[in-house]
Amino acid sequence: MDTAVLEQMLDETFDHALVHHGYANYMRDYEVIVCATADPRTGVTPSHLRYLFRYCVEAQCETSVSAETWRVSLDDRLIDHETGADLDGYVWGVKWHALYPGAKLLPESEATRLWSNAVGIDFHEVRIETNAHNLTLVFADLQVNEVPVGYTPFVME
Repeated sequence: MDTAVLEQMLDETFDHALVHHGYANYMRDYEVIVCATADPRTGVTPSHLRYLFRYCVEAQCETSVSAETWRVSLDDRLIDHETGADLDGYVWGVKWHALYPGAKLLPESEATRLWSNAVGIDFHEVRIETNAHNLTLVFADLQVNEVPVGYTPFVME
């Protein structure tokens, strides 16, 4: 995949909302669902976009919330927006994370070289930063398509 095209696709996530992330139900590709919005005055309709990181051989998720904030955010009422709105702590129940500063393609790394040589296709590494989780993914291809609002990636068939 052309790195300039990849960087452009990732730049388009900036300052939108991450509403879900995890491996697809067949467990090979990693999905990042983004709610893309614009100022209502623009007339641009919000959309949900599925960033499908294909052939994802490494996925790391770590918190970006400080230990101090975690300490005051353990109350289960914070996982529901209505019951957590007036409490001190991080309200997990908003059900989205701000993609800020967003997604960034990282330089070639030992991991991308190792996987590229072993599999015979180019691999890339991306860092996705939000106000609650940071993701690092090693993958070979990226596809972006619109999904319906309420899209559930883990529907059992």
